[in-house]
Amino acid sequence: MNKKTIRLSCVAVLCAVFASAQTKDTLATQLKEVVVSATKFATPKEKLGKIIEVISKEDLANKQGQSLATVLSQVAGVEINGNQSAGGKNLSYFIRGGRSRQVAIYIDGVPVTDASGINLQYDLRLLPVEQIEQIEILKGASSTLYGSGAATGVINITLKKATDKALGGQITTSFGSQNTADDQSYKAQDVNQSLFLSGKKAKWNYITQLNRTEQSGMSEAVADNATSDPFSRISIAQRVGYAFNASLSTEIDAAFDKTKNGFDAPFSGSDFISDVEQNESESEQFRLRWSSNFKFKKGELQWNNGFTSLDRNINQFSSWDNTVLNYKYASQNLNSDVFVKYQVANYLDVISGVQYQYLSMAQEDPYTSIAKESSRFIIADPYFSFVYTSQFGMNINAGTRLNTHSVYGNQWVYNFNPSFSFKNVPLKLMSSYSTAYITPSLYQLYSPFGNLELTPEENETAEFGFETHLLNRKIELITVVFYRNESNRFGFFTNPDTFASNYINERPTFNAKGIEFSLKYSLFKNVTLQTNYTFTEVDATQARLIAKHAVNATLDYTLNSKFTLNVGFQFRDKRTDAYYDNSTFATEEDNLAAYKLFSLSGRYTLLTNRLVLNAAVFNIANESFTETIGYNTRGRNVKLGLQVMF
Repeated sequence: MNKKTIRLSCVAVLCAVFASAQTKDTLATQLKEVVVSATKFATPKEKLGKIIEVISKEDLANKQGQSLATVLSQVAGVEINGNQSAGGKNLSYFIRGGRSRQVAIYIDGVPVTDASGINLQYDLRLLPVEQIEQIEILKGASSTLYGSGAATGVINITLKKATDKALGGQITTSFGSQNTADDQSYKAQDVNQSLFLSGKKAKWNYITQLNRTEQSGMSEAVADNATSDPFSRISIAQRVGYAFNASLSTEIDAAFDKTKNGFDAPFSGSDFISDVEQNESESEQFRLRWSSNFKFKKGELQWNNGFTSLDRNINQFSSWDNTVLNYKYASQNLNSDVFVKYQVANYLDVISGVQYQYLSMAQEDPYTSIAKESSRFIIADPYFSFVYTSQFGMNINAGTRLNTHSVYGNQWVYNFNPSFSFKNVPLKLMSSYSTAYITPSLYQLYSPFGNLELTPEENETAEFGFETHLLNRKIELITVVFYRNESNRFGFFTNPDTFASNYINERPTFNAKGIEFSLKYSLFKNVTLQTNYTFTEVDATQARLIAKHAVNATLDYTLNSKFTLNVGFQFRDKRTDAYYDNSTFATEEDNLAAYKLFSLSGRYTLLTNRLVLNAAVFNIANESFTETIGYNTRGRNVKLGLQVMF
């Protein structure tokens, strides 16, 4: 971490403490923002010492036309590689220098994952952003509450809630171009349509959502005479809820998501192995959720249950014998998580629970056959946490979890998160130390490359920071310094003599460190600037695709009750990437240039609560850049949309 950055952070702390006259009256005006991720229950942010990024319903409205991956990539410390590529491009998730398998993703309190994937990661392409109400991003090791896989962060997604009317809804349609920087055709090749119906009647509430996306005209590959790789998605979701009384409620969700896309085989040094129309991938996901909530005098009990099945079918052209090879994957994930919050005293809440997960996978291809009966494991974890809030400003959130795994036995993880809020100045100091662990995936254990001798990865994260508000809360400033250490990292090894390959634990210890800086400034009543800067430094062996310097900024301008405007900016510093060169039979590295992107979007209300027009321009400067070696990225594109509400 460079000294200049540290000095700037220290100056910011001093300014926060001594700048302008700040009184108790100012502190009393602090917004009582409530978040869920840090404790699994609704908790005021001022009681917590963790930085939890919230993407609100209003934020999502200001980012109309952007995918879920693109929205997440604008959060400090978060990068979703592939969000600027063709719609079917595989995504990789990086939080604070970590990797995809170190990020846990929850949808309405239920973990989602692809148990047949090498990295057990969830495919964000399956979920339309139009179905989402709010997103919380909890950064740092979080295995105490969220179990295996929550090593660098948790993305907690809340889907839309029912309206208060007996029947209400919204129809949305949008048309946009799908251009690279070199192909500016501006045809309507990105089409989105959605229907949202909801309402409440007596003790019942319901939600129905239909979404469809069709994209074409853009190739994944950077290649001469490249073929188009279309992407399509259809998503159907249904929720029914019932409130027995003011204390007890329950809801049931069912969702079906299907994606289909063309793709191009991996880069191999000079060209793609195959850029042909036969390359096609199809995924079908079924999600079922049942959740109940019971509130009592001193607390609250929550029981979340979920079942996910995911089938993937991949056809890939083989240039060796000019045939199309078929790969079939199937996975199942069963989750049950029951937990309770109890108020022991006015200053102390305790949270305890038990989470059960069952994961299985099957695979069938020309080279491999894995039956789900022999490829599965069970995880059953009790956990305990508490939140202590003192009258003099000290808050402590701490807990522990006993991970019990059917293959790896028992392992403890824990977190300790103290914070201190000053009474006479608007300053909160925060620190935390937490641990996490990641078990190998079923593929890493039971595939032909599997290794039953693998041991789980172990992670520990320490962070220190502050949060302050200045000028009667017109300025919100947050700075966090973090350090993460991981051991027993999973790697892939090929014997140079026998060419036999398998997964291994890489014994060296790896670390990542950096600083996150976020600023929100309400310049005027109708103008708000939000910006963040992240400095990330990781070991050279794991630095691929991770920018050392990253900047995001948005300027929201509300002209009047009808018209809003959003200006966006992103900067990513130079990065490295690697590819396997078929000519040298070795992994080669290459440098990727830095890039910057500007966007502009606006909303105009034609009829209040009835008709809204959206328009957006992305990559205004039509900058040509690279996210991943050999893959195309989007140039200047435009999108127009219409929302009809009733």
